[in-house]
Formats: sequence, C-alpha cells, structure tokens
Amino acid sequence: MRPATTVGARSAYTLIELVIVVALLGLVGALAIPSLVGRSTMEAQAVVRRLVSDIHFAQAEAIAHQSYCRVQFLDGGRGYCLLDIEEAAFGLPFDETTAQYVADPAGTFGSHGRCLVDYHADDRYASVHIGEVDVDGAGNWITFDALGGIVSEPGIAAGAGRILIEAMNEQWEVLVTPMTGRLVVQRFTG
Repeated sequence: MRPATTVGARSAYTLIELVIVVALLGLVGALAIPSLVGRSTMEAQAVVRRLVSDIHFAQAEAIAHQSYCRVQFLDGGRGYCLLDIEEAAFGLPFDETTAQYVADPAGTFGSHGRCLVDYHADDRYASVHIGEVDVDGAGNWITFDALGGIVSEPGIAAGAGRILIEAMNEQWEVLVTPMTGRLVVQRFTG
C-alpha cells in the first residue's frame, strides 16, 4: 500500500490567476486614470502634442518640397492650419476659402483632406484654445523656408515665437527658436 499523501499548501499562483489579475488592473487603470488626471489636462496635452507634431511636419514639408510652409493660427484661438505659401503671396492676408492647404496625412476628422485643426469643431478639445501667438517679425503665423528656418518674409529670418495653449486649470507654452525652429514646451499650472 502506498502511504497517503497530504495535499500541501500551494506555493505559487497559476498562470491563469496572474493573467486575470493583470487584466483587472489594466481595466481599473484605464477607467481610473482619466478621472484622476482630469479631462481638461488630457485635452491640453493632446493639443500640445498635436501642435508640436504639426509644426515639425510643416518644417519637414518646407525642406522636402524646397518651398515655404506656414503654420497659420486661426482667429479667436480656435486652432490652426498648415499652408503651402508661394513667394508672390507671402504677405497676403489669410483667407480660409482660398488658402492652399497642405494635405493632411493623418486624415483629421472633418478637415476634407486639408491640414486644418479647429478646436471649436472637435468635441475632443472642448476646453482648450490657443491663447496667444507672438512671433517676432511676423503675424499670427510661423513660416518655414526651404532650409527649415523661420522667416518673416522671403529671405528675412524671423525672431523667436511663442504660442500659449490654455485649458481650464493650466497653460502650456510652446517656444519656437529663431533660425532653427527648435521647439521647447513648458507647462504652467494654475
């Protein structure tokens, strides 16, 4: 006869138990983090990331196509668009209906193929707007030349730029350095 074996205490968890715990933690994290961080903070961060990405994209487009590419900020802080600028039309005022928009590689919702970001038309960014645009030597736009530098008019380098993104409880400042177009982002909480 065999001696009776006693069932001992388990010393480890099974793989199924670990997978279930990890899945539950992931679900709780996905539901809790937006509540803890706050919707307006997440909206502001998304806006800043998109703006910085689009400024870099405009600079790359200018270099790749050896032409002028402009980030034009819309009136009322409601957003911005990316434009192809001909040298002859460099100083003309912005007109939304006749502007030459850069094609939007991301396929932004509702932009009809144009690289146009309108915060008022997109519910995802309800609490965010562009507070102030200050570019030395230029209007409410940043234009890159064929070498990727910032210009205020053809052949004339522009100074530094500052774009302020405002949300409910915080502000983000995007600084554009002269000549190189390097970006620096700072966050201010209120």
